[in-house]
Formats: sequence, structure tokens, C-alpha cells
Amino acid sequence: MGGQQKPLDLTPYKVPTHVAIIMDGNGRWAKQRHLPRQAGHRAGAENIRRIINACVEFNIKILTIYAFSTENWGRPEREVRALMKIISRVIDQELDELHAQGVCLHHLGSMTGVDPSLQERVRRALELTKNNDRLILNVAFNYGGRAEILHAVRQILADGISPDELTEELFSSYLFTRGLPDPDLVIRTSGELRISNFLIWQAAYAEYYPTPTYWPDFGREDLYEAIVAYNQRERRFGLVPEPVS
Repeated sequence: MGGQQKPLDLTPYKVPTHVAIIMDGNGRWAKQRHLPRQAGHRAGAENIRRIINACVEFNIKILTIYAFSTENWGRPEREVRALMKIISRVIDQELDELHAQGVCLHHLGSMTGVDPSLQERVRRALELTKNNDRLILNVAFNYGGRAEILHAVRQILADGISPDELTEELFSSYLFTRGLPDPDLVIRTSGELRISNFLIWQAAYAEYYPTPTYWPDFGREDLYEAIVAYNQRERRFGLVPEPVS
């Protein structure tokens, strides 16, 4: 992309602290252009950089992206291999720049079944960026919301926590997102209206924003529009406002 970007004023708006994105539509984006699905995944991976830049510009503190779900292993083997190569390439090509930009990488999910060389890349990325504080980037990779909850329950049982001790706060401390605030805004690209096993505990009171735009085309201005829409919502967290007398 060349040229100067259009100024976008967020001064009148409250910027969500934590934005989570279900990056959907890579395959359909490619199909529209008569390209193989892998081309769509490559375009989607390249778009992550654009959205990270926008989050830094808009002063969003935490971005969580759904990169690869536990269910995605069921896709054709060739597509899974291609996705793994793309993820490896993104780490190799983007890590130094992310570190220079102050991005702190977190991994949400399991490393079970992941190629050892990719596991090592992920570990290296987490270690290099662990002290950065400009933007926390949670990458949900080999992640599923139900699997995360089961993992937390197993750890709680292993630690001998009694039922009387268990609270929502304690349970949250066993999740992959421990220590982080829950998402304020969950964006899903491509027009689908489902959560697809994503942050099902953490996003209980998040605002959801579906957009028909496919992920590779979802840019800075689209994120701005999502923030504007978020500001038009009334977040009640299950409560109702006091009547005005």
C-alpha cells in the first residue's frame, strides 16, 4: 500500500482495551479471485501486519487473533501443511519488526501435535518479546475454547482446589489469558454469525461485530468502523440502568 493514509479521529470515542478477531474468509477471498485457498491464507497472514499497525495507532492495548483452531486439523492435509508453513514464515519474517515495535507475543493454545521446529520458533518469539508493552498480541494457535476450559479444570483438580475455594476469578487464572482483561470487542470477518469455539469463557460479555468483509480485505478503516459501532452499544453486563426519577 502506498500513499498517505486518511486521518481517522477517535477522539470522540472510547477505544476498547482488548479487541479479539476471528479472521475468517481467506478461502472465499481466494475463490473470488480464482486463486488456490493457500493464496487466501497467505494474503490473510500478510494482513495481520496492517491490523497490528492500526491497533498501535488507535492505542488498543491487547489484540487477540484466531490463527488456527483445534478443529482446523480436520482440513485437507495439504491445506494444513500450507498453513503451518505460512505461520512459520510469518514468524521468521515479522518477528524482528514486531519486537522493534514493542509487541509482546502470547500463545493461546496447545503445542501438542505441532511440528517441533515450529514449536521452537514460537518459543523463541515468546522469549524475545516477553518484556514489550506497547501492544499485547495473543495468537490463538491450535486453540479451542472448550479445550481451554477442560485444560483449566484438569489443572484445578491437579492443584487440589476445593469446590468452596473456586471462584470466577480463580478459574480465570487457569485460562491461557490469565492476567489479562477479557475482550471488550470481538470482530468476525466474512459475515458469519457464530463464535466457532473462540474465547467462550472470556467473551461472555464482549460486544460482537460481524462484517461481510473477508479477512484479507479488512483494514485500518474497517477496524475504525468497528470501534465506532462498539461505541454505539450500551454495555450492561447483565444489569439494567437505574431509572431516572
